[in-house]
Amino acid sequence: MAKKTFTFDAVPANVEELKAIPEASLTDNYATVALTMLVLLNYENSVDETHKMLDYLKGPEPLSVYEKQFLKDRLNGKAYVVRSFFEGTSPSNDYTPSKPYKIEVFDNPYSFRDQGYAQLYMQSSGADSPRFIKVRLKPSEGKWYMVENFALSDIRIPVSQDKWA
Repeated sequence: MAKKTFTFDAVPANVEELKAIPEASLTDNYATVALTMLVLLNYENSVDETHKMLDYLKGPEPLSVYEKQFLKDRLNGKAYVVRSFFEGTSPSNDYTPSKPYKIEVFDNPYSFRDQGYAQLYMQSSGADSPRFIKVRLKPSEGKWYMVENFALSDIRIPVSQDKWA
């Protein structure tokens, strides 16, 4: 099992800032997964700019209307779900990541079943089992693009929002 940890100093606010990050060359499938989660940290600041950055990470197939609605359903009022994948977070600190932002991406025995695709995993500090993002290689470019994000399911709510805590 391979795992890679990525460290980012800041959350990009637009596509230009995203492209300035070395991992944004998209030649590393693990990096594409890490960048997807990093970009989603911007969602509560600017939905439109986040959509544009995700379109960059999706390459030849931009976000569909369904995918945009899915993000809205999963993240409005629940930005903590994305934060929970970064180092230093827990339900008791409202999933506040330490800085610089660090995220670990890993594979499992089933990650590379289909040629040209990879399902790579991350662990949320608010979930018991890892979540994954599916990426696809575009051979003519040698780049890995995000295809589907299966990481945004509900997790334990932050202690500050738990009326039973």
